Amino acid sequence: MDEALHELAEYVRSAPPLASSTSEVAHGELVLETGRDELLAVLKFLRDDPSCLFKMLADITAVDYPERGERFEVVYNLLSLTHNQRIRVKVTAGESEPVPSAVPLFSSAGWFEREVWDMFGIAFSGHPDLRRMLTDYGFEGHPLRKDFPLTGYVEVRYDEEQKRVVQEPVKLTQDFRNFDFMSPWEGAPHILPGDEKADDDGKAV
Repeated sequence: MDEALHELAEYVRSAPPLASSTSEVAHGELVLETGRDELLAVLKFLRDDPSCLFKMLADITAVDYPERGERFEVVYNLLSLTHNQRIRVKVTAGESEPVPSAVPLFSSAGWFEREVWDMFGIAFSGHPDLRRMLTDYGFEGHPLRKDFPLTGYVEVRYDEEQKRVVQEPVKLTQDFRNFDFMSPWEGAPHILPGDEKADDDGKAV
C-alpha cells in the first residue's frame, strides 16, 4: 500500500493542475497541500483523472491554529473506490478569506461546508445555502475555535418546568474535567464480565 501511495504521490506531483501544490506520504496517508485559488481545479483533477478517480468526498473538516496568520486549515478527505485509495487535501484560510465551495464538484460538500461554517466560521464562496447546521440560528460564535469562551454565550434549551424553549447564558460549572478513573471509559477497579479471560498484562488467554 505504501508503494502505491508513493507512486500516486509522484503522479500527482507531475500533473499540471497540481504544479503549485506539495504532497507527502505521512502515517500511511497521502496528504496534498494546495492554495485556495487552485483548490477546485485540484479537486476536479483528483475526481476525474483515470489514475485517481477520487469520486467520493468522505468529509470536510477544519483545524484551528490561532497563532498563524491564516489560522485555519480546511481538510478534504477523498476516497477512490476504483483504486481503493484515499487522499487528504489541505488548504489554509483566514477569518476573512473565503474558501471556494466544492458543491459544484461534490454534492455532499453542501452539508460538510455548512458544518465547518457553523463550528469554525470559515466562509465558502459560492455555497448555495451557507447557514448554521448544528447550533441554533441565533447562536453567537463558532464553538470549535480555540478562542471560543467556555462561558458567556447564550444557549437554547427546552425547559421542562416551563414547557417551552428558553434562552439563557451558558454556565459551565466545571471548565476542565478532573479524572477520577471511575468513569466507564477509564476503567473501574472491579472485574467486568469478560475480564477474567485476560491475564495480568491484558492479553487474552
